[in-house]
Amino acid sequence: MNGIFFALLGASLATALAGFGSAKGVGGAAQAAMGVLSEDSSQFGKMLVLTLLPGTQGLYGFIVSFLILVSGGVLGGDMPTVGQGLAYLAASLAIGIGGMVSGFAQGRAAVSGIALSAKDSSNFSKAMVSITLVEIYALLAFIVSLLVVITIPSLNI
Repeated sequence: MNGIFFALLGASLATALAGFGSAKGVGGAAQAAMGVLSEDSSQFGKMLVLTLLPGTQGLYGFIVSFLILVSGGVLGGDMPTVGQGLAYLAASLAIGIGGMVSGFAQGRAAVSGIALSAKDSSNFSKAMVSITLVEIYALLAFIVSLLVVITIPSLNI
């Protein structure tokens, strides 16, 4: 018996959960940005940047998923043991859950930043900094998942 099922489940969860957080965050920010653009279309570039920021979590989840598929034997190589498959599943939860929660939070911050920038475009950089602060937690989750995934093939579990 091998752990391919758990590795596949982990890859799926990393992408799905982080992607869900990004989709929710970007969707909320896009709604707010469309309201601003209906009044002033010259703000498109700034609104686009603020809207895109919550999308990074989904990319992090995808990268972790891809690495699980590569190092977990799905795209060639040795099949993982059950212990390794469970470790891939555990590694995926850091970016899956961390990405989902930070995507939600970053989306809410982006909506506020969009409102701030709409009132006074000189506040754009302040909005960017505030929205980017949430990104730190997505990056921490990504790094943890990444470090665990690249360590798993050498584990005898």
